[in-house]
Amino acid sequence: MKNQTPQNPKNSVVIFSEKQIRRTWHNQEWWFVIYDVVAALTDSLDPSGYIKDMRRRDEELSKGWGQIATPLPVATAGGLQKINCSNTEGIFRIIQSIPSPKAEPFKKWLAMVGYERIKEIENPELAQERMKSLYEQKGYPKDWIDKRLRGIAIRQNLTDEWQERGIHSEKDYAILTAEISRATFGMTPNEYKKFKNIPAKSKANLRDNMTDLELIFTMLGEKVTTEISKQEKPDNFSKNKKVAKRGGAVAGNARKATEKELKRSVISKENYLSLSSGKSLKIDGGDDE
Repeated sequence: MKNQTPQNPKNSVVIFSEKQIRRTWHNQEWWFVIYDVVAALTDSLDPSGYIKDMRRRDEELSKGWGQIATPLPVATAGGLQKINCSNTEGIFRIIQSIPSPKAEPFKKWLAMVGYERIKEIENPELAQERMKSLYEQKGYPKDWIDKRLRGIAIRQNLTDEWQERGIHSEKDYAILTAEISRATFGMTPNEYKKFKNIPAKSKANLRDNMTDLELIFTMLGEKVTTEISKQEKPDNFSKNKKVAKRGGAVAGNARKATEKELKRSVISKENYLSLSSGKSLKIDGGDDE
């Protein structure tokens, strides 16, 4: 189990008391965004200020802050940014300095979240069931959920393949993803969000706002890219970029052929739920880039 990593760990979000807490997988364990934890426990309008005051009040905490807080890449509205995070042990230490009635419930929640994650690593099907349940709660129909979950698996296979080819930088992942998207839809993910009128500061995941056909062609572009890469084994970034463009082009050509038959564009300005039920969804994190 030690060498396994959870599916799509980069942009994971969990909920405590209706508050979103971002976390990232680092050194084989979850690290939580300190800002989010403080915001959830204190309901402070200025969590950053609260953290500064907390460190002033607790000298021991301040002295050990370098070991407790570690800047790690976390998904934000502006892309991946390094934000102070702490593992479970560090979060428990921070909780000691926060006089909040939510402290004890949070400790139990934190232990539960960690336990569930261990179970999911041992049995990946549990993670899929959890995600399926979340999408169902948001109102998505079963056929859309099946496509979305399949798309996540295909995306994970692609990122695994990129790692095999020596691609590790989040920036490089974003560039390669943009190449596939541009060849498939004529837009990068960021341009696609603008096209769909998803606010720049929103944490909404582009793929959670795609229609069935948009998801299908996204999957096709990434799957073909994976297969070409496995066959040709590109050994540098430039070659990987060309493969990404070719994989996306296959999906792009299929999209154009489909549009010709349907006599309408596959690309939609609306998000999926607004098309099907008048609702709007903004689920954090995921695999836009």
